Amino acid sequence: MPRLATVDPATAEGQARTLLGRVERALGVTPNMMRAMANSPAVLDAYLQFSGALSKGRLPAAVQEQIALTAAVQNECGYCLAAHTVLGAKAGVSPDDLVAGRDGHASDPRVQAALTFAKQVIASKGFVADDDLAAVRAAGYSDGEIGEIVAAVALNTFTNYFNSVGQTTLDFPAVEGVALRD
Repeated sequence: MPRLATVDPATAEGQARTLLGRVERALGVTPNMMRAMANSPAVLDAYLQFSGALSKGRLPAAVQEQIALTAAVQNECGYCLAAHTVLGAKAGVSPDDLVAGRDGHASDPRVQAALTFAKQVIASKGFVADDDLAAVRAAGYSDGEIGEIVAAVALNTFTNYFNSVGQTTLDFPAVEGVALRD
């Protein structure tokens, strides 16, 4: 049972209504996570602005989705695992890489380096070793792209925690066979 209420887009008012309308127009649906975030339009706006800014970066959407899968499993968020399995497929992540991404793995060595680094950022709470940074640079990532990997980890950690706190009702197909708390 959800611990945070969701806002119905049809009855939302003010900024919440505006933001939820923008979500509906962009996605064709309004996911429960964003409905829950709409309790504070500032939270929903922050999420939309952060994710919107990252979508304009250098990291391809598929890599961002694979980072999201890795973060979802590391942070034990079933909602985000389900959502990013669907979104990852839409971004062109292969079925094998959707599964591999859960453990921070990818078939492409360059993407693998990004996922390994992202996983280390999560595990070390950002206190990565010099060797971790050297490895992601050796795979060809610039300092800007490394910053985007860290930003993707931060954005996904936010949504992971938000959904875990709120026990957001799943509105994506559940991912079976992965042991998570929620």
